[in-house]
Amino acid sequence: MTQAMDDKEKYKRPESVLVVIYSKTGHVLMMQRVFPKEFWQSVTGSLEWGENAEQAAKRELKEETGLDANGLIDCHYSQQFEIYSIWRDRYQPGVMHNQEHVFLMPLERCEKIKMDPREHCEIKWVTRAEAIQMATSHTNSEAILRWVPEMGSEH
Repeated sequence: MTQAMDDKEKYKRPESVLVVIYSKTGHVLMMQRVFPKEFWQSVTGSLEWGENAEQAAKRELKEETGLDANGLIDCHYSQQFEIYSIWRDRYQPGVMHNQEHVFLMPLERCEKIKMDPREHCEIKWVTRAEAIQMATSHTNSEAILRWVPEMGSEH
């Protein structure tokens, strides 16, 4: 491996996945980060060097929820966002933006989730409308609005 590659791999790759998990009963899984605690999100995570978006989505889904990726849907859509200043030091100097690939994980019903306590301190199944309001990241809210179907029943 070259020195340039060694240096690059010290930093996070500015490319990530967003996996929105929802049930056919009309609910979306939202998770509260350990830090910052006011941050609510769907499954997210950076691609590792040498990994493609689908591999990262499957890995992050398993790590953060314990769910297998059977039924994972690639939306073939990505969006760019500015990296929050609290996380910028994880990236190479000068990197300000991240490219996020959107995936969906539809489930028949709200399933019990095996939360990773190193990343999240609380999980909730909420209505689509609540999830749109709850998501801290505008790209997360937009993905729920765009990709999660509107459905009837309340929890």
